Amino acid sequence: MPIKAVVFDVGETLIDESRMWRGWASYLGVPDREFIAALEDVIASGDDHRAVFARFRPGLDLSAARRERAARGDNDIFRAQDLYPDAAPCLRELRNLGYRIGIAGNQPADAVAALQSLDLAADFVAASATLGVAKPSGAFFEKVVAMAGVAARETAYVGDRLDNDILPARTSGLATVFLLRGPWAKVHMHRPDAALASATLSGLTGLADVLARLND
Repeated sequence: MPIKAVVFDVGETLIDESRMWRGWASYLGVPDREFIAALEDVIASGDDHRAVFARFRPGLDLSAARRERAARGDNDIFRAQDLYPDAAPCLRELRNLGYRIGIAGNQPADAVAALQSLDLAADFVAASATLGVAKPSGAFFEKVVAMAGVAARETAYVGDRLDNDILPARTSGLATVFLLRGPWAKVHMHRPDAALASATLSGLTGLADVLARLND
């Protein structure tokens, strides 16, 4: 059946997280390149990304660190300036073509308001914290499909990770578009199961054409 809805992950799909990672490197007193190299090593090992903080400050209370940063006006929440340049135009184009558009990723509850403030062409915005379930759980994708209002096979999920996005979405019956940007994609693109994505793109420009081909 033709794809009728497209749902986008957040980090490194719509939002460039490099500024946020640089903020953490600065907080920890670590050179940016050293921090990113450690993050990529954590990703390659299959560990949770939060393990990168223990590399530089064992025992770090991440929640307390976030509160400390916020208290000094150094929030790690994304801003309009962090949107990838191709994000808003892509969503507008797809919506104009008649697709139902969703945004849903593993994010805290306040990310929903932050995304809504960006005035993107989306029919719904959700976060794992508001859905009560996180990727890679199949229940996450079941809820996303329900919000899209179409069948799973009529829904495409766009994301930058194999473990959290492409593989579980595929298992849940969705079409998948693997976006090759950000630290996860840099590591995951070399894995054999990257070939399981319905399509692969280096950016969101051209997604409409990819969806049209998937609908043929």
